[in-house]
Amino acid sequence: MTNTTKRVLISGAGLAGPAMAHWLLRDGHDVTVVERAPAIRDGGQAVDFRGEAHMTMLERMGILDEVRRRRTEGGPLVIIDAEGTEQLRLPASFTGGAVEIARGDLSHLLHDLTKDRAEYLFGDSVAAMSETAGGVDVAFDSGARRGFDLVIGADGLHSNVRGLTFGAESRFLKRSGYHAALFDAPNHLGLSGRSLMYSEPGRGCLVYPAERDQDTLTVMCVFAADAVDYHRRDVAAQKRLLAEAYAGAGWELPTLLSHLDDTGAFYFDAIGQIHMDRYTSGRVALIGDAGYGATMGGMGAGMSLIASYVLAGELAAAGGDHTVAFPRYEEQIRGYAKACQRVADGAGGFFAPRNVRRRNRVYKILSSGLLVGLLDRMTTKAANSIRLKDYAV
Repeated sequence: MTNTTKRVLISGAGLAGPAMAHWLLRDGHDVTVVERAPAIRDGGQAVDFRGEAHMTMLERMGILDEVRRRRTEGGPLVIIDAEGTEQLRLPASFTGGAVEIARGDLSHLLHDLTKDRAEYLFGDSVAAMSETAGGVDVAFDSGARRGFDLVIGADGLHSNVRGLTFGAESRFLKRSGYHAALFDAPNHLGLSGRSLMYSEPGRGCLVYPAERDQDTLTVMCVFAADAVDYHRRDVAAQKRLLAEAYAGAGWELPTLLSHLDDTGAFYFDAIGQIHMDRYTSGRVALIGDAGYGATMGGMGAGMSLIASYVLAGELAAAGGDHTVAFPRYEEQIRGYAKACQRVADGAGGFFAPRNVRRRNRVYKILSSGLLVGLLDRMTTKAANSIRLKDYAV
């Protein structure tokens, strides 16, 4: 138990926010989580955990067994040509790690872990913040005003807390020149037990059966585009942009994209990374994607859970004194965040390479014979690039 109980506001109820709430509650703090969405989000791409650090984290949280129980049945990733002919096959561990779980399932698991002890405010968001000598005055979109001792930004790549505290997103967002979209379509391929990936120069597509409905495919499209003009909440415009980017594409892409207007959940964003000199300012701290995220490939789930553990642990070790804990948190997490981001650097080029044959040659070599072990080590090196302290939380 810390020396002083803190009133902590966490912005974001995805993965990092509820994980942070879990550790703070265990240390006796009063926790409020605010989330713009009306409820915990379902769906989304599956997330994976790999390496000793990730597995240790899940075990210390007490959720490893439950994550394993809810794990997805990941299969190999088969890369095909325009005729659907297999070109190479990557092992399930390459995309699914040691254990893979649907993002929505993990979100619900973390929420269930904390909902009876933390206050959750859905359908609301932070509108303004002002720091005083004794805390942070927060105004919400709903019109409510409240005071907190600390504010934690766990609200993703487009973090509202980061914008209010550190300035415009454009100062920190490094674009990759690629965009990604995620949507559902009927499983007209009869796909089961594996994922398929088809690539053309500058655009690619990954499909796999939805975890809860084998009659549905999850479709992820990645394409090269330096600058695309759209509003983040204008879904209709985003769908038009996606259709235009894949005009004339081969394989089954015309059929898959024909279901864009019928799909329920739809995600579209530029692939990018957040790079910041600092993750804390005064009584505000950023964790996970809000401070050092990558749109894909940066092991965001594992990084978010580890970051929440480190920040809460340093607060506990400092008796709740953020002036001591925040610098220690930054020192602990910076190298780890950079290592994960380096892995994510090649995500766009993997799915939508400029030279498809070259990509295939490289991964055919890496996935063959004795080099399979090297491929696994490559994917776990960044995940293990932190030594977790055993905090008394």
